[in-house]
Amino acid sequence: MKKNFLNISSLVVCLLTVSVLSSCEKDGNPNNLPEVSTAQYEGKIDGYSSTDDVYPKNLVAYWSFEDTKNETISKTAPTSSLNDSYVTGGVKGKALKLNAGFVYYATQMDAFKSEALKSFTISQWIQITNNGTKKTMTFQIARPGIFNGSLDFRLNTQSYPSSTTDILKVNPRFTTVGGGSQDNLNATLSPKIGAAVWTHLVLTYDGTTGVFKMWADGVNIGSYNNRGTGNNLFKSYEPGEIIIGGCYNTIPGKTIGTDVSFANMTGSIDEIRVYNTVLPDAHIKALNNLGKAGK
Repeated sequence: MKKNFLNISSLVVCLLTVSVLSSCEKDGNPNNLPEVSTAQYEGKIDGYSSTDDVYPKNLVAYWSFEDTKNETISKTAPTSSLNDSYVTGGVKGKALKLNAGFVYYATQMDAFKSEALKSFTISQWIQITNNGTKKTMTFQIARPGIFNGSLDFRLNTQSYPSSTTDILKVNPRFTTVGGGSQDNLNATLSPKIGAAVWTHLVLTYDGTTGVFKMWADGVNIGSYNNRGTGNNLFKSYEPGEIIIGGCYNTIPGKTIGTDVSFANMTGSIDEIRVYNTVLPDAHIKALNNLGKAGK
């Protein structure tokens, strides 16, 4: 009897084991989640198929330079331009090439009105060299009749000769709600540049914290990111105009005062994107990686 009892006990244990394993197999997806196919991620970079997929609802201004200088969202055409042309080999398709040139928009775009632009991300790709003599303004939210704009995307290309391609001083500034000025600079880190090198530059500004970051090729290079709150917060003043590649003192008939520190841009620029929010770090890196892949 004892031997039979042991055999029956072993049989019960085996049956219980099979039952438990069978139960586990049936309950492997208790929430009934859909199956994930690897095909959904093929060809994507950082989860995106294209830069167009990055925060599309917050993209408020975009220049593609695909045979047009119009801002594509508002359809705003330039008021004037000088020494500009379209070239192949851009980050995506074509790019705008400036030979001591600029593009000027006198129209007030809604995206750059005071209440519309509290925080921002400005992304652009450039091909540029140092010149040893003059600064370069790649993008400016200009204020009519005032030399400094609401935002000046400045490059200190005067700091080094054209032979220096491993250092570019990026020195953006903005005008505050109190009428003062705040800026940033890369004191230690720098991107590589060159006439045939596409360099990705990004500015982000948080209108709540006053943090003003600058990025180059997916790296946060700013040395003075905390610009303060209160009267130190950024303001996009009205009326506002947009200048790509120059400033008022480089545009014939628009000169203000005697400042001659800037020259019109010589180089190429592509894929200018303006968002009305601060993109998270991972998405800034995604813009960089997507651009490098031509997406």
